[in-house]
Amino acid sequence: MDLSIIIPLYNEADSLPELKAWIDRSLQGFTYELIFVDDGSTDGSWEAIRQMSGQVHGIRFRRNYGKSAALYEGFSAARGDIVVTMDADLQDSPEEIPEMVRMIREEGYDLVSGWKQHRQDNALTKNLPSKLYNWTARKVTGIKLHDMNCGLKAYKADVVKNIEVYGEMHRYIPYLAQNAGFGKIGEKPVHHQKRKYGVSKFGMDRFVHGFLDLMSLWFLSRFGSKPMHFFGTSGTLMFLIGFVMTVWIIVAKLVHQAQGLKYRAVTEQPLFYLALLAVVLGVMLFLAGFLGELVSRNAPERNRYQIKEHFSTKP
Repeated sequence: MDLSIIIPLYNEADSLPELKAWIDRSLQGFTYELIFVDDGSTDGSWEAIRQMSGQVHGIRFRRNYGKSAALYEGFSAARGDIVVTMDADLQDSPEEIPEMVRMIREEGYDLVSGWKQHRQDNALTKNLPSKLYNWTARKVTGIKLHDMNCGLKAYKADVVKNIEVYGEMHRYIPYLAQNAGFGKIGEKPVHHQKRKYGVSKFGMDRFVHGFLDLMSLWFLSRFGSKPMHFFGTSGTLMFLIGFVMTVWIIVAKLVHQAQGLKYRAVTEQPLFYLALLAVVLGVMLFLAGFLGELVSRNAPERNRYQIKEHFSTKP
């Protein structure tokens, strides 16, 4: 099978029949399956999916779990050589899919992400925050994508079978893919259309949550298997700073006392308490790194690596 088209959805009953017809018109000449993941809809979306004909696979959650959970289940069920994800709100055009597939097949990309150059959303609540979010993501991850969170993406099947999407990490699938060893990531400008039915399911809080998730991913990719490198280093530096400050305060007091100069008791100096705080924090950070190492060493995936190929010769 050429393609698996994964469509996560939540209360999109009005758009589903039109989306199915649009995909069928756009993908003539391909063999493909449609995987609709109903994320706990309450508006009749599941009934709309059950009425569809063709190679359709439906997955229905008992309640709303979020887009990452829907993609995870869709990736697990996908059987195509190339996997495509797209939203169900008719804002992503399936006419872009053949070119994205060509980029994977002929140009060797592991992942091709859409780039909504001209967004048909509110400039204040969507466009400007999106630009800031994507700028931050580029700086942190090093992946030069203009629109990392675009729902329209195409992947080699190996990519989606070797990454785990959880929480709200669907925004950072290119970063997850890069960390899994799939480094050839491309981008294609895609046409973005105004929402025809319903309302957006995402509010402004997604940008705050997205930034926190990005920091979590960055930390885990850098220090997830070696937490002592972060906590131990920062703890040691903090301890040394506090220790040096404490020694300096005590020595300064003794020098002034020996020379008969006016001096303040060590415990009367605010700097002493800042130094003491630095020492305590340093010890706590170091212990956090030590405990993190114990957890990491006993994790079942501590020696799980992405192996691209095996080769051996016969004797």
